[in-house]
Amino acid sequence: MSFNKYSIPARLLAAALCCQPAFAQEAPSPQQALQNFGIGSEQIPQLERGEIVSYDVSETSQKELAIGVAMILPVGLPQIVDYIKKGNLGATESDVIASGPLADNADLNSFKKFGFSDKQLDEAKAFLDAEPGDEFNLSKPELDSLKSLQAGLENADDKTLIKTANQKYREILLQRLQAYRKSGLAGIAAYSRDGGSADPAAELRSDAVNSKAWARYFPELQQAWLNYPATALPANTSEQFLWLNRRIEDRPTAILTHRVMVTGETGGIIVSRQFYVGHSYNSSHVVAGGLPYKDGTLVFYSIRSSTDQVAGMGSSLKHSIGREQMKKEMIKRLQRLNKDLKRKPAAIAD
Repeated sequence: MSFNKYSIPARLLAAALCCQPAFAQEAPSPQQALQNFGIGSEQIPQLERGEIVSYDVSETSQKELAIGVAMILPVGLPQIVDYIKKGNLGATESDVIASGPLADNADLNSFKKFGFSDKQLDEAKAFLDAEPGDEFNLSKPELDSLKSLQAGLENADDKTLIKTANQKYREILLQRLQAYRKSGLAGIAAYSRDGGSADPAAELRSDAVNSKAWARYFPELQQAWLNYPATALPANTSEQFLWLNRRIEDRPTAILTHRVMVTGETGGIIVSRQFYVGHSYNSSHVVAGGLPYKDGTLVFYSIRSSTDQVAGMGSSLKHSIGREQMKKEMIKRLQRLNKDLKRKPAAIAD
C-alpha cells in the first residue's frame, strides 16, 4: 500500500508564501496562530530551534487522511517572496510530467500537452475500456461515453488508440472544468464505483467546513470557497486554475486544481482543492501560508486527502501508515524550501 500520491507540490507552498494577506479580522500573533492550529506551547521552543513540527488535523470520515506541519525559517518574509517569485521552487518537482494554467476561456487546446505517451499504451487502452471501480475516477456518463467509442476501435492500431484516448480524456477534463466553474462543488460529478459511488464534492465541502483554523481569520473567504462561484471572492484575493499530469503509483494521473490566494501586509495564505483526480484518491484540500515571526517567518501547511484505500477493514492501521507517509512527504517540502534558501538542514522534532 503506497501513499506517495498525497505529496503536495512545492509550488503550492510557494504560492502560499508569495501572498501577504489582509486578515478579515485582526491578524493573529504567531503564538495565537500556533495555538489555533493545534501546536502546543511545548512545541514552540522546537520551532524556534529551526525544527519541523507536526500537528493533528481532524479527520471527518474513514476515507480521510489529514495532518499539518510547520517550521520557522530565520529568513524574512520579503526574502522568501523574492526567491519564490523567481520560480525556483517549481523546478524540482520530479513527479510532475506536465502542467499548465487554465484561463477563463480554456478550451480543448488548453489541454494539448496532457496525454498518454507511446510508452503508456496499456494505460490508454485501460482508460478506453474503463468500468465502474477505482482504476479510474469517472462518472457513469463518462464511462458510457467511452463505451460508445469501443465499437469503432475494434481494429484500430496503437497510434489511433492513443490519439482517441487522449482526445476523449481532454474532453472529459474540459467538461469537468466547465461544470465546476459554472456550479462549484455542485458541479463535481461523482465517481462510479462497483456497486456504489465516491462523492468528491461532499468530501471537499466537508473539508472546507472543518478547516476552522484559517476560517476564523478569513470567514468571508471560507464562505466564498464553500459557495464558489455564487459568492464573490473577497478583495485582495486572486485565483488560479491549472491542470497537472502527475506520476502517482507509477501511473500518469490527470488532476484539476483550483487555488485561491489572499494578499495583504501581515502574512500569506492559500487554499487549494483538487476537484478532479484521475485515480488513486478522490480529492485533496490544502491550506498553506506564512506569517512573520520575530526576525523570521513561520511557515505552516496542512492537507486533507480522501481515498477509498484507507476505509473498511483495518482502517485504523491504514490511517496510521498513510498519515505517517504523508507527513514525511510534507516534511520533505519544508526541508527543500529550507535548503533552497541555503539554510542549515532542518531537524525534525520528536
